Amino acid sequence: MTQALTRPPRKNPLARTRQATLPPGARSRRALGLTAAAAAGRFDLQVCQECNAVQYPPREVCHVCLSDRLSWQAVDPTGQLLVTTTLHHSNDLYFRERIPWRIGTVKMAVGPSVVAHVHGDCRDGDNVRLALKLDRSGQAVILALPQQATPNMADDKIVRETSCDPKFRRVLVTDGKSAVGLATIDALLAAGATTVFAGESRRWQVSDRFDILCTDERVQRQDLDITDSDSVERLSRSIGGKVDILVNTTGYEREGGILHNRNLGKAHEALDVNCMGLMRLAQQFGPAMASRAADGVNSAVAWVNIMSIYAHLNLASRGIWSASQAAALSVSQCLRNEFLQSGIRVLNIFSGPIDHEWEQLTPPPRVNPSAIAAAIVRALQDGVEDVYVGDIAQEFLARLHDNPKGLERELGA
Repeated sequence: MTQALTRPPRKNPLARTRQATLPPGARSRRALGLTAAAAAGRFDLQVCQECNAVQYPPREVCHVCLSDRLSWQAVDPTGQLLVTTTLHHSNDLYFRERIPWRIGTVKMAVGPSVVAHVHGDCRDGDNVRLALKLDRSGQAVILALPQQATPNMADDKIVRETSCDPKFRRVLVTDGKSAVGLATIDALLAAGATTVFAGESRRWQVSDRFDILCTDERVQRQDLDITDSDSVERLSRSIGGKVDILVNTTGYEREGGILHNRNLGKAHEALDVNCMGLMRLAQQFGPAMASRAADGVNSAVAWVNIMSIYAHLNLASRGIWSASQAAALSVSQCLRNEFLQSGIRVLNIFSGPIDHEWEQLTPPPRVNPSAIAAAIVRALQDGVEDVYVGDIAQEFLARLHDNPKGLERELGA
């Protein structure tokens, strides 16, 4: 049984910070289909459309009939763990720092045999469940996990290396007074976060729930206005070296299109919060987080952006706001690549209309803030990159794959 993770001792401020190392990241272009599935939390393998053969590793043609009609499909992830071995030596620096490390061969129920990283609660001959996860280099790896949950399962060393679990970590929530921010603080505390830094930009706004949350010794109220470069810099100099996970819950949402809106003030405000604010946070907090990506159990691990599904397509009635969401998505993709060298994971949470004050006239279904908070924690624990929350976000994602031009026309109408 996996031993429960214990809270790490306070870091010696005089000790040298270990530089981050990454596992081998080279993959063929065809194998990036595994990475796409892992980033979305799916288990997909290549399936031949001619003979239905399932194959692994990924190839250009079917290993049975040589057809090139291969598609990535969800398959049964179960199998039998045939044999394991424990590595006590490695020529790779990343694994050398983490040995001993278990690997094993799994015979899948759908046919292929795969070599996987093995959870500590799995034994030779056990039936196991395979999962595709992203490693610190941002590439897909396969984990063999117990079919049924075991005590302290998420505390296994291999699982924690491929996740961003908030347990025993310190988290900055940029807007703790928003509906999503309040729910996120609750969810993070329930998930085991040791400290939540709750950003507050509107001191004039009375929030009894926020005040009650701040009575918890694990919650620390912080002055933070992401539209003010000095405010962001002051806070980063105060707590920047302590933040393990940053969750950007600050947002600006207003009605209005572009054609008949000649006052660009609204556009400046939307971009200042949704796009430039994200840049300010990244420039002040990003480098310190990247430098602490190898601090062990409580290392810096993740950056979370909460955006709308309209970052992928423009809602004409809120055209300016949609444009700022698209700009934020572009910034987030840049950050994902820049953080790649340190192993910090960038998570994007795409939501449908949220049940808060700026969506009062939007007809159901709307997304409850607690659902977004739960999705954030689950995404951190699963180590995925992109999450779509709510019926509308899920429907739009499917329709973007099926008929993006048709969806664009419907939204414009």
